[in-house]
Amino acid sequence: MASHTVATLPRLSATNLSTILLAASTSTSNLDALTTPLDIAIIDVRDDDHIGGHIKHSIHAPSQSLEGKIPELVEKLKDKKAVVFHCALSQQRGPSAALKYIRARQSLIGEGAVKLEPDSGVAETLKKNKEDELRKDKDENDDDWGGVNTVETDQQQKVYVLERGFVGWQEQFGEDTRLTEGYRKELWKDGYWM
Repeated sequence: MASHTVATLPRLSATNLSTILLAASTSTSNLDALTTPLDIAIIDVRDDDHIGGHIKHSIHAPSQSLEGKIPELVEKLKDKKAVVFHCALSQQRGPSAALKYIRARQSLIGEGAVKLEPDSGVAETLKKNKEDELRKDKDENDDDWGGVNTVETDQQQKVYVLERGFVGWQEQFGEDTRLTEGYRKELWKDGYWM
């Protein structure tokens, strides 16, 4: 089994994550009603500091109680192409949770279940998703099977840590209601307080 460390975990910038989330909303005319992204999950592992807002559609899984919930999380997220972990600063709890998740996923699903590459591209993932959509549309139109499509399961999943955590996120997107819920600007006026 490959040994993964905090140093080998790819980081995802707030800007790139916002691009992914906003791309999920292009199918609706109301950007404030973002649909839950199908290909990506955001896991917020903040504990008592889970106040002042959160990334829209993120799953709150406090790090203090995460250990016993990891197998459930692996099952729940098994079909996601990417999973992004974060805490307040993404220096300890977020990366630690990502490592636990990777190890559990590899144990439960298999060694090739996680793809970790330096700079494993968000742009590459978005491009591949678009190509898959175009291919699916073409297959539906040119299908000799009368519209019946075969389903292929790609068990590989990319795991990221959100660069600078929610602190960095809220600096850029805290007041953007398309991307952040429950934001309380007055709690952040003096920076991170914990």
